[in-house]
Amino acid sequence: MKYSCVELNDLPDEILLIIFKKLDNLEVLYSFQGVNERLNKIMHDPIFTSRLSFPRLSFSKYIKKFSSDIILNRFRSQILPTIRTKIKWLDLESESMRNILDAADYPNLYALGLYNVEEETAKCLFTDERLVSSIFKNQITTLIISIDPDKNERSTMNSICNHVFTVFINLTHLTFYDAAHQNNARLSFDVPFPTFSSSSLLVLKIKVQTFDVCLYILDGRFEQPHTLDIELANILSPSEIENQRKIPNLKYFVLCCMSRTWYYDELILPLIYRMSNLEELGLSFTTTVKETFIDGNNLKQNILNQMSQLKHFTFDIRSVMFIKNQMNLPSKEDIQETFIDLQYTKIISCVDYFREYKRGLCHIYSYPFLMRRFKDVTNNFAGGLYPYVRVVTLYDEHPFEHEFFIRISQSFPCMEKLIINNRYGQNQKESYKLMNDKSNLSIAKYYNLIDLHIDEAHDDYIDEFLCNTKTYFQNNILLDIDYKVLQRVTDNFTRDDTRINCTKINELVLFGKLECSKALQDYFPFAIIE
Repeated sequence: MKYSCVELNDLPDEILLIIFKKLDNLEVLYSFQGVNERLNKIMHDPIFTSRLSFPRLSFSKYIKKFSSDIILNRFRSQILPTIRTKIKWLDLESESMRNILDAADYPNLYALGLYNVEEETAKCLFTDERLVSSIFKNQITTLIISIDPDKNERSTMNSICNHVFTVFINLTHLTFYDAAHQNNARLSFDVPFPTFSSSSLLVLKIKVQTFDVCLYILDGRFEQPHTLDIELANILSPSEIENQRKIPNLKYFVLCCMSRTWYYDELILPLIYRMSNLEELGLSFTTTVKETFIDGNNLKQNILNQMSQLKHFTFDIRSVMFIKNQMNLPSKEDIQETFIDLQYTKIISCVDYFREYKRGLCHIYSYPFLMRRFKDVTNNFAGGLYPYVRVVTLYDEHPFEHEFFIRISQSFPCMEKLIINNRYGQNQKESYKLMNDKSNLSIAKYYNLIDLHIDEAHDDYIDEFLCNTKTYFQNNILLDIDYKVLQRVTDNFTRDDTRINCTKINELVLFGKLECSKALQDYFPFAIIE
């Protein structure tokens, strides 16, 4: 074997398949389609042709996988026409979706993902007579629409929604959202409410603005949905919209609300009671309570004992109680005791009392934790692994020490956005300096962090994240921070051990009185400063 030379074409088909499966299927098709008949046969395997995804997710936004028009043109003219009958699912980005759809006829296409969609793009696409009559009306049963997160007009989502149910008349699965954490694109309606409907829709995943929109969606316009995953911006005061009609077909329901609500008893529970045959339920919300936290007894009495068909219940519930002169406030152990007879899943409880704001917070959740956001993490955080979480909020009236941040970085390995709210300085800062001098200080490492908000935090936490001997993160960070604090922590933009991390900032959002000096610009050489 000393002088042997094995070429790719010498390997058996089984080995080639193993190799190609490790690669992106579009890159495999572009590189090997048309080389020879043997590779063509392998390239036509459904593994590489059944689903083609032209966009990729980058920093909470979908972008083109190939920046070169030469590559895209080769797909249109040479590759797609040869594999068109094998393609069942296409994921397309706004700029190229029309060209890809016009490149060939796709007789077996049933699923379509449209990403970074704008209102005008959607209007042109959904009124194209050829596409509407041939593909959209007759073939597409699964549709994913992701709104451009940079476009925050709610009318975009409303307009597209009206087109969807007019054009895609055979839809069974619809996912409708924006990719960003800012949640700019949400469905909201003005009076009179649109009259779209569907007799075929089975699965709907959508972001909406208010609880009223949720009720409208469940007013009977969709005849047979069995799965609804809905994220709300807020749940406001009860409206006059009917909230009594039974929804017997619904088997799977997830409700997530981003803002705190007062209406757990008045709105959330009555909605759930309409779903008499529900088998799987997921709830994520924060609610204000008057006298007692939501605990295991509450969930058993108000949900589990009311839903006879329920087989799986996941939840992430925070209840906030204002404290006056109450005595014998419940502890974490008291809350955990109320779940002792719920053996089907692991449940974690956390209780904190904030004397400054005179309120208590009880957080109960099922584990493994499946939600994308984890709010109000305090020093009492139990740890664990939370791979699905992308947004984390830290808050406490006690200092966050360096070891706490190491625990956070390890527990949330896929975290992309971090918000810190803590006005209390670290107590062990001097010991950190001593450990750092001896090179014994462990570094908190954030491999996926791209959005950091520390504009409501003590100087010590700015130091914590900007000092490269304490924190490591990748490039392309957006940093929200107060200008005077930043100037102070960096010694007027001259400090050496915060310089490395500052070069990794690509967008700097400053609050307060701003002096955009040359020293500031030199200290953040790759940042757009706002």
